[in-house]
Amino acid sequence: QVQLVESGGGLVQPGGSLRLSCAASGSISSIATIGWYRQAPGKERELVAFVTSSGSTNHVDSVKGRFTIARVNAYLVYLQMNGLKPEDTAVYYCKAVTKGARAYWGQGTLVTVST
Repeated sequence: QVQLVESGGGLVQPGGSLRLSCAASGSISSIATIGWYRQAPGKERELVAFVTSSGSTNHVDSVKGRFTIARVNAYLVYLQMNGLKPEDTAVYYCKAVTKGARAYWGQGTLVTVST
């Protein structure tokens, strides 16, 4: 079992920055990848970025150059978000996938980009 807790969301003006944190607990050694997803109102949940246990990262095109995912250690992953736009407004979720292909989700943290 893996438990995930996200934090760091909030209200920010366009062009601003936020750093989201995803803290994992439980069977941490079983985690293969940790990713950030987001779901805007009325839209499907979508991948934002992920990092593997070896540190390799991948970001979707819409956030490249603005967002950076980083695995601080085995149980903590950040998503640094710069240059935020109103279209980045969403609930952001952390997802862990184990080496056995089991997926675990956090409860989400709301990011609102608005004046």
